[in-house]
Amino acid sequence: MTDSKEIRFGIVGCGMISAVQAEALSRIPGARIVGFCDEIKAAASARAERFGGRVFTRVQDLASDPEVDAVSICTPSGLHMEAAITAAEAKKHVMVEKPIEVTLERANAIVAACRTHGVKLGAIFPRRFLDSSQLLKYAISRGRFGSTVLASAYIKWYRDQAYYESSQWRGTFKYDGGGALMNQGVHGIDLLQWLMGGVAEVSAFSATRAHTGIEVEDVAVAALTFRSGALGVIEGTTGAWPGEKLTIEISGDAGTVVLEDDAIRQWQFKEEDPEDEAIRRRFAPRANATSGGATDAKAIDSEGHRLQFEDFVQAIRDDRRPRIEGSEARAAVAIVTAIYRSARERRAIAIEDL
Repeated sequence: MTDSKEIRFGIVGCGMISAVQAEALSRIPGARIVGFCDEIKAAASARAERFGGRVFTRVQDLASDPEVDAVSICTPSGLHMEAAITAAEAKKHVMVEKPIEVTLERANAIVAACRTHGVKLGAIFPRRFLDSSQLLKYAISRGRFGSTVLASAYIKWYRDQAYYESSQWRGTFKYDGGGALMNQGVHGIDLLQWLMGGVAEVSAFSATRAHTGIEVEDVAVAALTFRSGALGVIEGTTGAWPGEKLTIEISGDAGTVVLEDDAIRQWQFKEEDPEDEAIRRRFAPRANATSGGATDAKAIDSEGHRLQFEDFVQAIRDDRRPRIEGSEARAAVAIVTAIYRSARERRAIAIEDL
């Protein structure tokens, strides 16, 4: 029988994304936020005032609180490991915002700690949970594309100079892990590799063209070889004003599908299925649709987070694996770090086995 126990969350790190997570959790029956933690007390207090819960300034204090069942990590990416391990050692289930960490070594340490202490580990990639993404994954699994030829992701977003100057950690390798790919592009990169069953090799270039005072790239391009043998491209930037919707294109000798955020711009196969026209109508791009986080980092809808947290809550209740485990989130980090290495060394880089 499914346990209906309330799952109580503490959120660590009270920057912008913590509000998205808190909004998502507030819409899930049987989930409740009991605390916010940030070394800047005023930041935690602001979140607690809006969403409820107590205020903490030390991760250790929140993690050791007996009222907390699960901890969600929203700190800068390069600080995920320390908070996640502290939570795991306190026997709390752990959810980590994207990317799970900024290096595979640090990601591995999180995975190992959660396994050692017997707690669930989830990693945020909410685009996988959207209906359009699920339909595309199903079409691929059914072989509707025939021989898949090309699969690409285009993340042409815009962030102004003030965005990078708003926090000292932004635009640094130590805390941000990278730029347009590791921070903004990682959602599209994960979605592409998940749809296609993994990337085998990358060859890439990167540059900083639109911003000053940052260590990281604001534009990168990579050619990909997927494990299936298909080829593809990743284009990512935070310098493309006014910012375009994240686009995934998959083409084979029997079909082509183009996603634009959660909409479907093209859904066409040689062999038409009875439901194809209904899919095109249901997911047709809307004229007044926003472009999500393409221009404004705060303009992120919480629905994908809600779906993922709903699964995580149920995984805790049912004592099963969440649909996106922390170990699976390593793939996107491996791809991005391989792209960075390829750009530095000017050669193709094989993705290590995951």
